Amino acid sequence: MLDDMNIETRAYVMKARAEKAAATKERIVKSAVDLIVERTLDGLTLEAIAERAGVAARTILRIFGSKEQVFAAAINAEGRRGHGPLHPGDVEATVKVLFDDYEKIGDAVILRLADEGRIPSLDASLKSGRYNHRRWIAESFSPQLSKLDRNARAELLNALLVPTDVYAWKLLRRDFGLSRRAAEKVVCRIIHSLLKGGT
Repeated sequence: MLDDMNIETRAYVMKARAEKAAATKERIVKSAVDLIVERTLDGLTLEAIAERAGVAARTILRIFGSKEQVFAAAINAEGRRGHGPLHPGDVEATVKVLFDDYEKIGDAVILRLADEGRIPSLDASLKSGRYNHRRWIAESFSPQLSKLDRNARAELLNALLVPTDVYAWKLLRRDFGLSRRAAEKVVCRIIHSLLKGGT
C-alpha cells in the first residue's frame, strides 16, 4: 500500500515538473518572439529574453543551448501559424489578412532576413517560413489555382508569391511611403491582373 502511494506521489511530482518545464520553455519562446519584433539578432541578448520571461539566462542556455537556438525556436513558432485566417478566392480579404500580419511583424521579418547566411541555425527556420507563406498563398487562392493544369498552376502560384511577399509590403509601405489602404489597393490590383491572365 505504501509503495503504491510512493509511486503515485513520484508520478505526480514528475508530471508537475514536466508541466512546469514546458511552461517555462513556452514563456521563453514567447519572450523571444516579442523581442525579435524590436531588435536584430545582435541586439537580442539572453539577458533581455531572460528578463522578459522571468527566468535566469543560464536557464535559457540549459534548455536551448544557445541564443541562436532560442531565436530559431521563436521564428519557427511564428512561421507555423501562417499569416492568419484563410478566405479562399477572396482577393481583398486575403490581402487584408496579409497586411494585418505584415503591419505587425513585417519590419522584424526584414531584420531576420538580413541575418540570413550569417547565422546557420536560422537558415532552416527562414526556409520554413517561406514554405509556410507559399502554402498559405496556395490555400488562399485555391479556387483560382484549381482551375488550371499543373504547369499553369505552378506558374500562377509563383507569380502570386511576388506581390504577397514581405519585400513587396516593405517597398510599398516603407520605401514608397504609401498608406496601408493605398498599398493594399496596389497589391489587390496586381493580384487581380494575375488571376485574370491566369484563367
